[in-house]
Amino acid sequence: MKIVLSVFTGILFFISNLTFAQQTGKATIEFEETTHDYGTFKEESGPQSFTFKYKNKGNVPLILNNVQPSCGCTTPDWERKPIAPGEEGYIKVSYNPKNRPGTFNKSIRVTSNAENSNVVLFIKGEVIPHEKTLTELYPQTVGPLRVKTNHIAFAKQTDKETKTETLELVNDSENEVTVGVKNTPPYITASVSSQAIKPHEKGILTVSYDASKKKMYGFVMESIYLDINGSSDYRNRIGISTTIEEDFSALSAEELANAPVAEFDAASFDFGEIKQGDKVEHTFTLKNTGKRNLVIRRVSTSCGCTAVTPEKTDIGPNESVPLKVEFNSTGKMGRQNKTITVITNDPKNPTTYIRISSNILAAN
Repeated sequence: MKIVLSVFTGILFFISNLTFAQQTGKATIEFEETTHDYGTFKEESGPQSFTFKYKNKGNVPLILNNVQPSCGCTTPDWERKPIAPGEEGYIKVSYNPKNRPGTFNKSIRVTSNAENSNVVLFIKGEVIPHEKTLTELYPQTVGPLRVKTNHIAFAKQTDKETKTETLELVNDSENEVTVGVKNTPPYITASVSSQAIKPHEKGILTVSYDASKKKMYGFVMESIYLDINGSSDYRNRIGISTTIEEDFSALSAEELANAPVAEFDAASFDFGEIKQGDKVEHTFTLKNTGKRNLVIRRVSTSCGCTAVTPEKTDIGPNESVPLKVEFNSTGKMGRQNKTITVITNDPKNPTTYIRISSNILAAN
């Protein structure tokens, strides 16, 4: 009986000590290394992987709660099961270099139940960009020709300025391509450096835009058409855009002080809830608080559903005029926001944006 009691007491003592150790013990995560340098590699080599190894140096099981990379380009894979004291685990990290040329330095935060509960790993390296193909360098096509873009944007220019841009035309075919430019408006001149572009060679399209001949303000969009191999195919187009601004740079201090000033009674108006198909209108008031006549150069809208009718375009000092805005909700649903652009000869504020909005409900 005494022997049985003694054995039972020993078992209780062992369990008690084990429980105490588990309650007071801690896991400790120790990595062989916390930084890995992939070195230099090519983009076309694809994802690069490295395995960080660690060991549980504590006296209770180690559990990784999360492994969080600093970038979606980095993908970690790790041991999900508890790591017993003295055992090893791993965290495999892959870096995807696609469309990420150049040097990189990324981090991976490891959180666990260890005494050192937050450990940060690092990967770094340099990606050599892949050599781009002709299709990548010139992604757009105009007939048998390849171009970087089929749109030439002149950005901004004054109403007295002429700007010139060029566009490379690449013959990606096995045959010679003849290229010309169809009739252009008087404010656009365009020419091609070579009327016959040999296979796999380039020609240069030169386009000039004379804003003084356009006689329009604000954003304008145009198109020119190429005559390719004698074809009149209107799909062979190049888009042209620019924003023309009035040149006030020559005005003296006195002229600026006496200049017209455009002031609207409100910058926006909300029609509230309307039914689909309803036509609604609101009238803004534009006042010239300056000392010389205010001229409305142009009024444009962001949508064909919006029509704007100024009562007059030449406004005297201290004179106010109504600007009626009509909105047609046909074919529209839900929240709508439209913009009206008003361009005047106010040198300090030549462009004003006013907005209308509404919430369109389905018609019964």
